[in-house]
Amino acid sequence: MSSAALLEVEDLTLHRGGNRILDHVTLSLAPGETLALVGESGAGKSTIATALMGLLGPKDARIEGHARLEGQGELLGMPERRWSKLRGRRLSMIFQDAGSALNPCFTVGRQLVTVLRRNLGLSRTAARARALELFERVGINDAEARLSAYPHQLSGGMQQRVMVAIALACNPDLLFADEPTSALDVTIQAQIIRLILDETRTRGASCIFVLHDLALASQSCDRIVVLYAGQVVESGVTAEILEAPRHPYTAQLKSCVLEIGTRDLDPPEGSVGSYAAMPKGCRFARRCPRALPRCAEERPPLVPAPDGDRALACWNPL
Repeated sequence: MSSAALLEVEDLTLHRGGNRILDHVTLSLAPGETLALVGESGAGKSTIATALMGLLGPKDARIEGHARLEGQGELLGMPERRWSKLRGRRLSMIFQDAGSALNPCFTVGRQLVTVLRRNLGLSRTAARARALELFERVGINDAEARLSAYPHQLSGGMQQRVMVAIALACNPDLLFADEPTSALDVTIQAQIIRLILDETRTRGASCIFVLHDLALASQSCDRIVVLYAGQVVESGVTAEILEAPRHPYTAQLKSCVLEIGTRDLDPPEGSVGSYAAMPKGCRFARRCPRALPRCAEERPPLVPAPDGDRALACWNPL
């Protein structure tokens, strides 16, 4: 693994029951870089984020492989007492549904102050002052009054801004943003994404977005990882991947996006199958228009492509 990377994940494999949900996922992230995990629902994007945040215990899943954060050694299988020192400080996460992630029994100000006091050791007065500063920074109007509000008293956009403030409170090196705008209208979506990017780039932090929206990935992320049913099929520089996809799934995923000049959409036929009945080889084989006999039987390795800055897992690429 490269010493220059902030995060490196190698052969991350996750089992639930007898099903392999993640299948040898490999990716890396440089300091200050923004990465998008994209794919259909069920691709394993959120599972990767929760696994790398240490939020899946032995009762939830069996995890294999390696994940290393700069200077911290192996993350997978790390005891909870060590995770508690990393979460919030070096790793943080914005969850998909802020309304569900925030505790309805406490004011949003108290929830943020608790994070600051627990992770930074601030006094109550200092933590409240810092919380007010964070609320103002993320664009919460009348921040002083909002500190005393309960989550249900805030709009969806305000709840998500609170989540961003909590996630960035301790200046983490790496932020996971799991579909952070899925429940918001288009105008608020743009504001939240801009806010996350501005805050992370100003601090020199890295960010991993979990996204369905390829247009958003193209506008916001330096690199992209395309997943299908828990397998990485293609990864590399966002512009190169989306302008000239080599994997048939990436090409069909791109063709689902309505663009100016597009006459017809060409989504993949069928749907993602059951994890209990996945082929031994490429999991996209049964839906792939370019599948060869070996595709369903032999898993293609993720290897550097001969052209461009990308990695590809396909026996018959475009």
